[in-house]
Amino acid sequence: MKIAIDGPAGAGKSTVAKAIAQKMNFNYLDTGAMYRAAAYAMIEQGIEPSDRTAVLNALPGLSMKIIYKDGVQKVLIDGKDVTPYIRTPRISRGASDIAIIPELRLKLVDIQREVANTYDVVMDGRDIGTYVLPDADFKFFVTASPHERAKRRYLELKETLPEADINEIERDIIARDETDSTREFAPLRQAEDAILVDTTEMDRDQVIAHISAMISGAK
Repeated sequence: MKIAIDGPAGAGKSTVAKAIAQKMNFNYLDTGAMYRAAAYAMIEQGIEPSDRTAVLNALPGLSMKIIYKDGVQKVLIDGKDVTPYIRTPRISRGASDIAIIPELRLKLVDIQREVANTYDVVMDGRDIGTYVLPDADFKFFVTASPHERAKRRYLELKETLPEADINEIERDIIARDETDSTREFAPLRQAEDAILVDTTEMDRDQVIAHISAMISGAK
């Protein structure tokens, strides 16, 4: 079975997707982490993720693998687990920049589809239901207001990044929404057959219960 959960940055879709996967004993594939890892790999080589030519030149040497350890996804670049290093604002911007490069996206989509065709999966991202898994059994579009999303991201970052500024985070989120929704290749949008879930006024448990009920009721 394939479950697609799409939505903009900071909407809580990854948290929800992980919980749904655990509840249903499915594998969770965080596609956003793959783009973040690709951006991290380029930055580590001194390549700006927005530099298409440089990224394309480095792409043949990009070795990425997804593994699961105790049910948790790890992204390996050249055998190194880079998961702990890919959640900073710098990497977030780089992931958005690199995601508009079709050749990079196609390479990662091949990996994603292979996983989905092998296992029962819950996958979240920005174009899962529209492009990566158009044949998904269930599709959801999870969103929230930009201010609410910025507040959530700030609370995540403040322990490890005390200098985090909520206003800067909100500006980054709004800018990323614009980039993701206007990109030429597989832009962020709600699939026609996806169910809209606005989480602005909902907590984590409410969202999980809501989506789980819809899946159970439709099965």
